[in-house]
Amino acid sequence: MPTIDVTTETFEQTVSTNDIVLVDFWAEWCGPCKQFAPIYDQVSAQHPDVTFAKVDTEAEQELAAQAGIQAIPTLMAFRDGILLFNQSGALPAKQLEQLIGQVKELDMDEVKAKVAEQQAEGQPSE
Repeated sequence: MPTIDVTTETFEQTVSTNDIVLVDFWAEWCGPCKQFAPIYDQVSAQHPDVTFAKVDTEAEQELAAQAGIQAIPTLMAFRDGILLFNQSGALPAKQLEQLIGQVKELDMDEVKAKVAEQQAEGQPSE
């Protein structure tokens, strides 16, 4: 599956309506971003069941700020709308493949239970 460009307007829908979404935050002037781009594109072709999104941090500064991007490239992985991975720095193809495998293998019922537990502990009752 080819990568898709995501904007502030489409980010939430992309993350919430697709099972697994990887998001690459990048910029044209960023050397490591340019090195990571072909790896990201190559791996995307091998995983048609995963949505590979890209966010141009120059064009989408509001979205980058909302996502807390402080260094690029930054890669985020979501499954069922839940952020599971957030790391800056370019990944080699092998590590990207391992990350995708780990995200696919997760027991999401267990993850959702932990998220609900953390939210219950951290949120004052309204």
